[in-house]
Amino acid sequence: MQHLFDQTVPVFIKALKNLDSQISKAEAHVAAEMHAPFPQTARLAPDMFPFAKQVQIATDNARLGVARLTGKEMPSFADNEASFAELHERITKTIELLSPLAAADFDGAADRKIELKYYPGQHMTGANYTQEYLVPNFFFHVAIAYAILRNAGVPIGKADFLGSLPLVAND
Repeated sequence: MQHLFDQTVPVFIKALKNLDSQISKAEAHVAAEMHAPFPQTARLAPDMFPFAKQVQIATDNARLGVARLTGKEMPSFADNEASFAELHERITKTIELLSPLAAADFDGAADRKIELKYYPGQHMTGANYTQEYLVPNFFFHVAIAYAILRNAGVPIGKADFLGSLPLVAND
């Protein structure tokens, strides 16, 4: 079984860097194509969270999910980002908090009892939490943020979402 560190920290950092790059492309698109600033309140459906909130939740999932698994404290963020620059800063701060973590920080995490306030009186193991909730929920919000940008006409595609791949030449 892959170590929980490998399933989280490097995966989250890569996806957040890709999201940060998508936001940069959105900034360039807004500057070149739109006559008004991109609305951070853009959303895919009326009952879905807007773009800025998708980014906030993705960074919260990465930071606070890893905190639950490792038992380490992570700072809370105000959730008041209203510009691309502020979203870039939030992503950068999240990556800076995740970067120093190592596999040893996750020792015992697979068996750790994880309780979430919205599931009172119930818990998951760290392994189940990571595989069934944390990683899928993180990518849900990253994908929705991508889809909002794409829907707004930002010229991004699957390669922007996936980022670089660890390809090697055939023998």
